[in-house]
Amino acid sequence: MERERRSSPQTLTILQTLAAQPRAWRHGYDLSAQTQLKSGTLYPVLMRLSDRGFLDSKWEESELPGRPPRRMYRLTAQGRAYAKSEVAAHRASRATVKLARSTP
Repeated sequence: MERERRSSPQTLTILQTLAAQPRAWRHGYDLSAQTQLKSGTLYPVLMRLSDRGFLDSKWEESELPGRPPRRMYRLTAQGRAYAKSEVAAHRASRATVKLARSTP
C-alpha cells in the first residue's frame, strides 16, 4: 500500500506563489524574495517539482554585460493541476483540524 504524501509547507508556499500567475516566468531570486525561503530550501523544491514535470524551466540571458544567465520557472499544465489539488487538500486538512478542535 502506497502512502499518500502531502506537500511540505515550503512546497505549498512555492506552488501558491507560482499559481498566482501560472503562465508567468519567474526567477528563483524573485521567488525567494516573495516566499521568504532561503536558497537552500527553495532550489531543491524547484528541482523536485521540475523533475516531476510540474515546472518548466529555461535560462534567460542577462541584459547587463558580464552578468550570468538566470534560471526561470513556471508551472506546466500538470503543475497547475497539481498546485490546485495540493492547495485544496491543504485547506481541507486545516478545516478538518479546526473543526476537530472546536468540537467538545
